[in-house]
Amino acid sequence: MSTNTTLAKGAARRRRHDHPLWFLIPALAVLVVFFFVPTLFNFVYAFTDWSSFKSAIGFAGIDNFVSLFSNGTLLNALKVTLVYAVLVAVFQNVFGLALALLLERDTRVNRAVRVAFFIPVVMSALAVGYIFQALLKPDGALNGILGALFGTEMAIPWLGSTTWTIVVVAVIHAWKWMGLSMLIYLAGLKTIGEDVLEAARLDGADRWTMFRAIRFPLLAPAVTFNVATALLGSMNGFDIVQATTEGGPGGTTELLNIFIFRTFGQGLFAQATTMSLVLFLTVTILAFPVIRFLRKREDVL
Repeated sequence: MSTNTTLAKGAARRRRHDHPLWFLIPALAVLVVFFFVPTLFNFVYAFTDWSSFKSAIGFAGIDNFVSLFSNGTLLNALKVTLVYAVLVAVFQNVFGLALALLLERDTRVNRAVRVAFFIPVVMSALAVGYIFQALLKPDGALNGILGALFGTEMAIPWLGSTTWTIVVVAVIHAWKWMGLSMLIYLAGLKTIGEDVLEAARLDGADRWTMFRAIRFPLLAPAVTFNVATALLGSMNGFDIVQATTEGGPGGTTELLNIFIFRTFGQGLFAQATTMSLVLFLTVTILAFPVIRFLRKREDVL
C-alpha cells in the first residue's frame, strides 16, 4: 500500500514538473526584464532630475511635467502624433480593404499580387523611409517620371510642404503596412458564408448594397484588429518619419517619439522619460477607448 502511494506521489510530482506552464518561464523572464522593469523605471525617472550633466539623481517632483507642458513644443508634438495616427489608420484600412476586395478571388495572378503587396510589411521601416526620401526629392525619380509624362521639368518638393508633408508621410506608413491589413480583411471575407451572399443576390441586392449591408458589418472583428494595430503602431511611430523628414519641415512632422529621441540626445534623460510617460498615458487614454468602442460594435452586430 505504501509503495503504491509513493509511486502515485512520484507520478504526480513528475506531472507537475512536466506541466506546459513551465515553458512560459523563459518568455516571462524576458518580458519582465525587457518590458516590465523598464516601464517601471520609466515611471520613476520621470519624477527625477536625471541628466548627463549631473552625477547624482535627485527627486524633482512634477517639475518636469510643468516645464514640458509650459513649453509649446511638447503640445505640438502631441498634436502632430495624433493627426498622424488618425491619417495612418484611415489610409491603411482604406488601402487594405480595397486590396482585399480587388484580390479576393483565389487566382494565380491574385496570389502573386498579394505576395507583392505583403513584401513591404517584412521590409525594414528605415529602408522604406530612405527609399521614399530619395524618390520624393525635388530632383528625385517621381518628379522625373512626372516630367517625362507631361513633357516639362518637375521639381515638386513632396516632403517640403508644412501643410501636406504629414499626409505624404502617413501615406508612406500606410503603404508599408497595408499588406498586413489586406491579409486580415481577406481572412474576414473568407469567413462570410456563401449562403448569406446568395440569399442577398436572390433578394435583388447589388454589389454595393451587399458590401454596405452585409459584408462590411460582418468584417467588424477585422476592422477592430486593423484599426487598433494601425493606431497603436502609428502613435509609437518613429523610423519612417525619421528617415523621410527627420521631423521637418518646421516641426510639422515631429512625432513625440522623434522629440523624445532628440531630448535623449541632448542628455536630458529625465525630460525624455517624462515624454515617454506622457506618450504612454496618451495611448492609454485615447487608443484603448476606441478599441473598446469597436469591440462593442462587434457585439451589437
